Amino acid sequence: MKYPGLQGGQLELLSEEEVERIHGAALKVLAEVGVQVDSERYLNLLHDKGAEVDREENRVRLSGDLVRKYLEAVPSEIVLHGRKEAYDLDLADRKVHFGTGGEAVNILDLDSEETRSPVLEDQAKLACLVEGLENVHFYQAPVVPTDVPEEDLSLNSFYASLTGTYKNVQAPATDPDKVEKIVEMAAIIAGGRDKLLERPFISFVTSWMVSPLRLDDETTAVLEKVTDYGIPVALSSAPVTGSTAPASLAGLLVQVHAEELFGLTLSQMFNQGTPVLYGPVPAAANMRNMAYLAGAPETGMMNVGAVQLANFLDVPIYSDAGETDTKIPDTQAGIEAAFNILQVALAGGNYIHHAAGMMESMLSVAYEKFVIDNDVIGMATRVLRGIEVDEESLALEVIENVGPGENFLTEKHTIKQSRSEEFYHPRVFDREDVQAWREEGSKNTRERARERAREILENSPQNLLSEEVDREIRRRFEIYL
Repeated sequence: MKYPGLQGGQLELLSEEEVERIHGAALKVLAEVGVQVDSERYLNLLHDKGAEVDREENRVRLSGDLVRKYLEAVPSEIVLHGRKEAYDLDLADRKVHFGTGGEAVNILDLDSEETRSPVLEDQAKLACLVEGLENVHFYQAPVVPTDVPEEDLSLNSFYASLTGTYKNVQAPATDPDKVEKIVEMAAIIAGGRDKLLERPFISFVTSWMVSPLRLDDETTAVLEKVTDYGIPVALSSAPVTGSTAPASLAGLLVQVHAEELFGLTLSQMFNQGTPVLYGPVPAAANMRNMAYLAGAPETGMMNVGAVQLANFLDVPIYSDAGETDTKIPDTQAGIEAAFNILQVALAGGNYIHHAAGMMESMLSVAYEKFVIDNDVIGMATRVLRGIEVDEESLALEVIENVGPGENFLTEKHTIKQSRSEEFYHPRVFDREDVQAWREEGSKNTRERARERAREILENSPQNLLSEEVDREIRRRFEIYL
């Protein structure tokens, strides 16, 4: 079963007072330190909208009042649509959804088990795989294909993804012109631009801020173009403790919150009411060599704090959990993914990307890890569903009927519960006795997951687009798949 939109919020690592202190400190950073903006166009826009602009330093400072003014325009609820209504995701309150993340530059080959560079076919196959994984709710294009020219990469990644899944597809675009082409292609699939914009089944992610506190002019132009259409967009900012942010967890949260407040303000200056996701992607550094650590518990903790800050603003959040620093789907991979997925889910992250497939500190993915993480997410959703307490679940009558010293094995209540959704039944985790396990070949979890991945891919259609739509897309655009 799919459980998108389960309620989080059971876990809070920051008190209300601490959230307010971080928010106040972030406003102070924006008002006193500011953000570096090198584009004359954006310096002028920000000045015209009420920001303080220092042209000698190319520094923009925002007052608290100005930030609060534009925060009022940010939608507190966003729906990410699928091409099937069953895949619509309601990003409101603390409703939780899980999906993939990008952009990995390596992939473990499903047949050879060797690491190689990903190709466009992988993007399409991974989309097919995710379509068959019931606990993975959205598809952010996970890999960077190396067999497509850079100028055609954005559109082809969206195309390959849309051939494989009906779930919401998210990816970046390299420039504003590519946004226009991606929207045009999606409109062909939707049956017209009006229909697409009514139910956009694509969304974008923009890494528009270079931490610490510097606007990326080119990616900001992409953000501006996306806001023209009113298509949902995530504002991704990814500082790391001790390198691109203060070494303390709270210090990083102050900085990334300031960056996100700047992005929320700027997006509403572009187009008031445009749907944007508050998108911190904080991470811890290995303090021995300053390498990025995706699976550290502190990374999960900062993401929990980020969820609380988003809730304080009453805006949807693009959360991060599920990566590992190991290079294969091993024990470490499972522990790190499960630990942080459960943390951020219980906090109430709305759009938890990187929750399936990602390894090697976000540099690689493996087909089988998507399958393994589908079970990890399934277990996390079971925790989110909580314990139902009603007359039937209290089981007073059956306790009375069985009495002391007997057992419940043959009771109708037991049979009914065993067939219900009271218990999560994993797809590839082993729960059999040792004899049954040996008779099945003594396979480990990774081997079973590889078999499951092949099974899904072998039984999936090669292209979910109709022949007519596919021909029209190929007539208008250079498609490499």
